[in-house]
Amino acid sequence: MRHRLASTVAGGWRCLTALAAALQLGSGLAQPGSESAAALIDQHTLLAGQLQHNAFHQPLVLLSSETQHGSRGDIYALMSFPFETVSTALKNPGKWCDVMILHINTKYCHAARGATGMVLSVNIGTKTPQELAQAARVRFNFQVREETPQYFDVLLDAKDGPLGTSDYRIRLEAVSLPPSQTFLHLTYSYSTNFAARLAMQAYLVTAGADKVGFTVVDQAGGGQPELIDGIRGLVERNTMRYYLAIDSFMQSVQSVSAAQLEQRLQTWFSAVEKYPRQLHEMDRPAYLEMKHAEVLRQQTAR
Repeated sequence: MRHRLASTVAGGWRCLTALAAALQLGSGLAQPGSESAAALIDQHTLLAGQLQHNAFHQPLVLLSSETQHGSRGDIYALMSFPFETVSTALKNPGKWCDVMILHINTKYCHAARGATGMVLSVNIGTKTPQELAQAARVRFNFQVREETPQYFDVLLDAKDGPLGTSDYRIRLEAVSLPPSQTFLHLTYSYSTNFAARLAMQAYLVTAGADKVGFTVVDQAGGGQPELIDGIRGLVERNTMRYYLAIDSFMQSVQSVSAAQLEQRLQTWFSAVEKYPRQLHEMDRPAYLEMKHAEVLRQQTAR
């Protein structure tokens, strides 16, 4: 039963992806902005029902997929922030470090100009305090791939990721919607080699054995949903963590500068604790202490 439902979920994902691609390639509707903006607006229409009715109790849709070569998570969300505010903030590579450091596995982030453009140097490590030298350094090329007055597309991509992963990508596209809203699409993906798959499998049968994602694959006894686990569960958890970091950052941008960091940290922790089965890792004081130390460190280390 579980495998049949899992196949149905996977099939639904493939259909949705194919339809989205078809809309992107063939949309001839008169939409504001570029063809990419029109395609994302079409995606908003396609997902209207799921955005209104879902287990998150907010306008958010989470999808995931896994192949023999890698994994991918996608979040579509309607945000109550004016597009101009979102665009101004998230086209800025330095602001992305304010986003990335909220993630529990991010130990350090610094944006600087490289030989071919902006680069984000990000250290990714454990969920507990860690020496910087022990955390994997990932160098993301940062590029604004497209921008119009009503749409933008930002890509952070790294050839090599942590723990043997490669083609590490975080992509964010967003489009303006009335009244003063922004529809956002976040993609988090990576490729894996044999060693990386072994490392992930080892984690999933030890420290991550009880971890699950958000996709319902079956109804267990008593009507309780059975949630996706394994690699797809892992990618769903990280995709959600990155989305909540973006949302927490946006909630702080109108606050006075001195209060923004504390607000972002408190908001992110409160947000992840809404999903304790998937995302709980430590208590609030421990998270805040670790993150304050990491933010202080990234102000001086290079």
